[in-house]
Parts: sequence; structure tokens; C-alpha cells
Amino acid sequence: MQNSPCGRCALTLLNLLASRSSRMKASEIRELLKLLDQPDIISFAGGIPDPSLFPAEAIGDAYQAVLGGKEAGAALQYQVSEGFLPLRKWLAAYMGKLGVACDEGNIFITSGSQQALDYLGKLFLSPGDTALVTWPTYLGALQAFNAYEPRYDRLNTAGGNMTPEAYRAAAAAPSAFSKGGGKVKFAYLVPDFANPTGNTLDARQRQAVLDLAGELDIAVIEDAAYRALRYDGEGVPPIQALDCARSGGIDKARTLYCGSFSKILSPGMRVGWVCAPRHVVEKLVLMKQASDLHSPSINQMVMHRVAEAIFDAQVEKLIGAYRKRRDALLGALEANMPDGISWSRPDGGMFVWLTLPEGTDATALLARSVKEARVAFVPGNAFYADGAGRNTLRMSFTLADDRAVNEGVPRLAKLLWG
Repeated sequence: MQNSPCGRCALTLLNLLASRSSRMKASEIRELLKLLDQPDIISFAGGIPDPSLFPAEAIGDAYQAVLGGKEAGAALQYQVSEGFLPLRKWLAAYMGKLGVACDEGNIFITSGSQQALDYLGKLFLSPGDTALVTWPTYLGALQAFNAYEPRYDRLNTAGGNMTPEAYRAAAAAPSAFSKGGGKVKFAYLVPDFANPTGNTLDARQRQAVLDLAGELDIAVIEDAAYRALRYDGEGVPPIQALDCARSGGIDKARTLYCGSFSKILSPGMRVGWVCAPRHVVEKLVLMKQASDLHSPSINQMVMHRVAEAIFDAQVEKLIGAYRKRRDALLGALEANMPDGISWSRPDGGMFVWLTLPEGTDATALLARSVKEARVAFVPGNAFYADGAGRNTLRMSFTLADDRAVNEGVPRLAKLLWG
């Protein structure tokens, strides 16, 4: 039997793919989200907000108001690539409250902060260039940057012996993508309640990141997806605010702030933003024009109405709910886990990070856990640029109700007791 024309075509096209496609891999987290469709699985895997806490009524009212009034035509029409002007003005004011004096010209609307990471990777990275990331780091950032064929080096936010000279030497070494190394281009980090560890950088550590960035003359990408979700302690100024104070203003700063409404109001509406110097925003606008022209007009207009009306109240609502769930998870871990296992105690965000005894393979543990205990989590090696951290795992508490915690944690602990 002869091969079909379609089969031959598919094989031929695979041979034509760009080299960057070899670095595009499925997200382990996205694959694990499929487990949520199995009703008997207790999942601590997906780092997603609780849909029962979405402000659905306010969002529905806003859609009706936009589509039922004089804004309907604009809501269904093309939009400028920078984003809906009233929303950008609201965000400029919001950034001002965080200590970043700026205006709408410094705000660029994206289809979620994930698009922002993709655009910034595309803007800064040439094949073989070095991106400094924490070890571990957000998996979605690695996925976004991988397409642009960088090398990675460890960003030591707690200090250590990696001097600027050492970073330059590491970048100059041969890489898989070039005969010589490329330049160090940026440091990427989640300074508040990091995904996956839940850790937060103090003011000294943030200043140290800026010191290093200044000595290397590189950008800083500040991923602030979880910043508003603080449950304990005093807030620390964003790195971008510290940078503006040092440099003399947003247009002289090297820090690019990536924000998102996904964790507070709605991930499904896909509205994020970048706050950056104007010359960077101008480049991002060109990328947007070549990519998807603009983020959906109606979603931006609705998000503006909802943010203006209830953003602060929604933050307080989420803090009250998620703080209880974090405390319940930490209490269950303390009560059930065997000796030799440690975990982070985050002041906010969505995640607790567990470190298992050396030699334990969290990926193998997950397979057993799903089969024997019907409990899911994310193996930690997915968050390491080099695949390390096999004895670590991430648990999310945002969807963890009392039943999930009271049944799921003891089941997982039983496997670890052996």
C-alpha cells in the first residue's frame, strides 16, 4: 500500500522546520491540567486562580454596558497596537502607586503577561546570547525564551560568588548555537512570591540585582504576576521603582515590568501589560503590529471598567480566601510529612515548594502518586533550565479546599513515608 500524499507532505515539512523548533517543548503544567478533568484526582498542580472567586457578575455587567452603549462599535473594531488608552492611563496611575512615575506612553497592553515574555525574548535574544534566570525559575519564561535559542546562566539573587566578570566569562564560552558565546542580555526574575518557590526578594536583594545589571549593562525583566497577592508582611517596592529612583525616571531605567490581570480578575480575558521606557514600548508596538495587531478591543474595554470599579476590593477578597488555604496547606505539611522534607513558607502568591531527600525522583513519585494516591503536583525539574532539581516539587494551594488538603496531603505523605 502506497503512502498517502498527506503523509509524505507531513514528513517533508518536518524536515523544513527552523532549528528553534527543537527547543519548543510541551508544558508539563499544561499537560497536568488535563488531570483536573478526572473527578477523583486531588490536584495541587495547576497554578491557576479559583474560578468561584472570579468577579463574574461585574465582568458580565461590563460587557453588557460596553456592547449596549455608544462604545459598542469601538469594542468590536480594530484597536491601536499600544492598547486601549483609558486602560493604559489607569495602569499608569496604578504603577504610580507602586512608586513608578510614568504615563500611558510607558504602558503597552499584551495578551497576557506570557505574550510579554515572548516579545521581550524576541526583542533581546539572538542565538547564543545569555539570559540570567533564577534556579529554579518560571517554566513559562523558559518556554518563551527557548524559541530564541539562548543559553542560560544562574542568577544568584541571594549573592554568591558569581561576579560580573564570571557572568561575562560564562557568556563568552562556546554554546550549542554559536562558535562563541553571545552577550548577556537580561536578568529575568519573579521577585514577589515566585513561581515556583513562593520566595520573595527583600529590598537588599533587589538592589543587588540592579547592581549586577548595571555592571553588566543588561536589562532586568521583572515578572510581577503575583505581586498583589500578599498575605503577610510589608510590601517591598518593585525593582522598577528602585531602578527609577536610581536612574532618574522610567525612560532612563533598565527594568521592564510585566504585569497581569490574570491572577486577580480573569485569566481568560488575556490582558497583561508591560511598563517600560518609551523606546522599548515603541519596539514592542512594532512586534504587536507584526503578530496579532492588538489585544482584543472589547476585553481591554471591559477590563478597564472592572479594574476601575472593583480592583482593590477583589484583591482583598482573594487575599482573605487564599491566605486561609495557604495556612491550611502549611499546617497539613507540618502535621503529616516525614523528616528530611522541607518546604517554603510564602508570604503570598500561589505556591509552596518542597525539597525531598537527595536521590528522590519527583517525576517518578508523581506517577506513583497519581496511580496509587490520586494526588497530583508538579515535579520541580520542569522549572530548571538544566533539568536539575529532580528531588523538588511544587504544590499550589489556590484550588485546595479543606477536603483537598485534609485528604490529599496525608495520601502524598504516606508515599513519602515509604
